[in-house]
Amino acid sequence: MRKWTAADIPAQDGRIAVVTGAGGLGYETALALARAGAYTIIAGRNAQKGAEAAARIAAELPFARVRFELLDLASLASVAAFATRLAGREEKLDILINNAGVMVPPRREQTRDGFELQFGTNYLGHFALTNQLLPLLRKSGDARVVSLSSVAARNGAIDLDDLNAEKSYKSMPVYSQSKLACLMFGLELQRRSTAGGWGVTSIVAHPGVARTDLLHNAPGRWSGMGLARTLLWFLFQPAAQGALPTLFAATSADAEPGGYYGPDAWGETRGYPAPARVPPAALDEAVARRLWEASDKLIQSFRS
Repeated sequence: MRKWTAADIPAQDGRIAVVTGAGGLGYETALALARAGAYTIIAGRNAQKGAEAAARIAAELPFARVRFELLDLASLASVAAFATRLAGREEKLDILINNAGVMVPPRREQTRDGFELQFGTNYLGHFALTNQLLPLLRKSGDARVVSLSSVAARNGAIDLDDLNAEKSYKSMPVYSQSKLACLMFGLELQRRSTAGGWGVTSIVAHPGVARTDLLHNAPGRWSGMGLARTLLWFLFQPAAQGALPTLFAATSADAEPGGYYGPDAWGETRGYPAPARVPPAALDEAVARRLWEASDKLIQSFRS
């Protein structure tokens, strides 16, 4: 595959995109989609940061249609409210980028609904969001859902008996599980769309090792990981480069339904979009089905 860049994004005029996360990868993804002509909705939990991100894009691209919407993936009530607002304002949704996340908080934390924070935010919040937006996505006729995984998924394992890390919490294994769950969800979504004739294409991407604030935000700027992010910044590729696999998955005619894309160099840690190696654990369709069913029950129990 040749070196694909944001300049290769086809015109997105008339398409509506939702990108979760207002900073780092989310911001760069939203900027590129808006530049290509998509009506871009940045969805995030920090109203000030989100409004500033939308304003920055509007200042750089006066022709762009971009707005911010409040969405806290750590609150299923917020997810439901966002989906309801979007359905009331838009007739369809063409692109959904499940990007936002939290990484390796040193102590076990919980979402507002009592789920372990990384599982609840990175995976379950996006699972709920995607399912609640399916009616809008199906109205597109050519919708794409891009779920963000990570190279950390290679070391992940799905513990169906302890998805919320109540028995044991170790930050990195729990993060890896959440990102493996995102990958398995993306692959299972494509299988279900194909079987059900939904007309929704599901693709998974990962950014490699990108220069974002994830390690500053959760473990903290003065933690070992935070200091590594600060002092060894040159080992992390720019966020705009890390967003390329996501943008390729969201827009390229060469992106395969049910595909997985990441950077092409240095063990998929940096470079240009290319097919990524799917960890063997992610190919277990029986576990993927059980994970989907367990996730649906968790959401249903919240609703009830």
